Amino acid sequence: MEAIVFVGIIIFVILIVILVQYNKLIKLRNKVRQAESGIDVYLTQRFDLIPNLVSIVKEYTNYEEKILIEIAELREKYNKEKSLQDGEKLNHECKQLIAVAENYPELKASEQYLNLQKSLTKMENQLQAARRIYNMEVTNYNTAINVFPRNIIAKMLGFKDANLFDADLPEN
Repeated sequence: MEAIVFVGIIIFVILIVILVQYNKLIKLRNKVRQAESGIDVYLTQRFDLIPNLVSIVKEYTNYEEKILIEIAELREKYNKEKSLQDGEKLNHECKQLIAVAENYPELKASEQYLNLQKSLTKMENQLQAARRIYNMEVTNYNTAINVFPRNIIAKMLGFKDANLFDADLPEN
């Protein structure tokens, strides 16, 4: 009888440990999701500035239509899929658009353009901060699910490594 009680206590303690570890893993995974959502918010805000940038640049230049078409397509794709990689591709194209626009002195002197460029720069700084936070949360989560003994519990419960955010894009 004492052996059954002892085994019952051991099983109860193991279940409590698993439950506590599971809750910690859920909290870490939710932090990763929240950090990813932060990137999405900044990308969406930045992309909402794009139509303004395009209209201002159009007033001053006849830049490559290819860039404008690609930006429009990437923006539409991002809005549908909310993929961070698509967002980074769109950022890359926006930088090209700004580089083209900066070749025109009358455009660079435009107050509207300068204000928009400042807004985009501010948004880029916020995106960089959000990316750092995301990568920190992913590292904490991945470390938690790969360190013994939590790795056993994580594997049993189906927790998978999250991917760090990598903004390296191939040059066109």
